[in-house]
Amino acid sequence: MAIRDLLPSTWRRDFTPARREEDYPFHSLQREMNRIFDDFFNGFNISPLATERFGAFSPSVDIKEDEKELTIRAELPGLDEKDVEITLSDGYLTIKGEKKEEKEDKGKHYYRMERSYGAFNRAVSLPDGLDTDKAQASFKNGVLNISLPKTEQAKRNVKKISINEG
Repeated sequence: MAIRDLLPSTWRRDFTPARREEDYPFHSLQREMNRIFDDFFNGFNISPLATERFGAFSPSVDIKEDEKELTIRAELPGLDEKDVEITLSDGYLTIKGEKKEEKEDKGKHYYRMERSYGAFNRAVSLPDGLDTDKAQASFKNGVLNISLPKTEQAKRNVKKISINEG
């Protein structure tokens, strides 16, 4: 390649050398900054633009079903039963609550007050064949247990299917 081919003033319109990414330092910088922010926010399970979720609380819910009932267990640390509402509607069980926490610390030369608030709403789709009129709930030590017994018809409709070899 001749030296004059490297001068932009001598390029023809149909002959422009291909530019590599290294020729655009700001693109490389932007890509690296995006990677750093993505890695940082990954540890918080949020996206960088979803900062309103930073203080959100989403309880962990376990669901277990056997031949007699469906059991739902939700961990709600720091809440009292007066802070929790359970509703059944249109095939869904909804657990709602609000967590309010205030910490006050006084010393001789300082005063500190921290407040945190967060509401949650978890909906669980329920299978057919549950006797929702006999649903029961208990709350102890921050753990909510909900028991939904199956109807007699649902208990009888269970079929075991054998597995054939081959």
